[in-house]
Amino acid sequence: MITNEQIENFIEQAHSVGKERLQLCSSGNLSWRVEGDTALVSGTGSWLPRLAKENVAVCDISTGMRVDGPKPSMESVFHLGVLRQRKDMNVVLHFQSKYATAISCMKNKPDNFNVIAEVPCYCGKDIPVIPYFRPGSKELADAVTEALTDHDCVLMSKHGQAVCGKDFDDAFQKAVFFELACSIIVHAGEGNYQTLTDEEIQDLEIYVLGKTTK
Repeated sequence: MITNEQIENFIEQAHSVGKERLQLCSSGNLSWRVEGDTALVSGTGSWLPRLAKENVAVCDISTGMRVDGPKPSMESVFHLGVLRQRKDMNVVLHFQSKYATAISCMKNKPDNFNVIAEVPCYCGKDIPVIPYFRPGSKELADAVTEALTDHDCVLMSKHGQAVCGKDFDDAFQKAVFFELACSIIVHAGEGNYQTLTDEEIQDLEIYVLGKTTK
């Protein structure tokens, strides 16, 4: 049973997407595994910064079907697909922030986003870039679900981005740091920025993330 408190929490978190300037108008969508196989998903065409109770859909993760509320976002297929695949993740955010979206439209996209330590530490040192597929299509849903099966961030060509997180803060942090990295890349210009070396990333993994070497 979904409670009013859970719905209000989801709405509050959706409003935070706007505060972080991660999307405009009706672009972007949000989902949250509330418990078990039940997820809340923003409704189709809804504006996350203005999300209201009537814009919140209740969906079954295992079947991908709407249980209650309005029609979920057209991208709910990949949201629920990711939640099925990633039992360790509970939040999926699709966003279209200014600089990351600009990079998604570039002809020559970077293959390395590790311009700041926060990217390998929180977003992942390898961020996949998938081809353009029509928004809401099965092809896009399959590509995003596959990419986020073993990554936490993905760049969708000529479209936007998606991240998954253990909770809202984890997802938002990945989105914000990815956007920051993209802004550095855009402002620096092609060939005019440095990325962390493999040795520097390994050093971060040991001394920041506490990973041990084999």
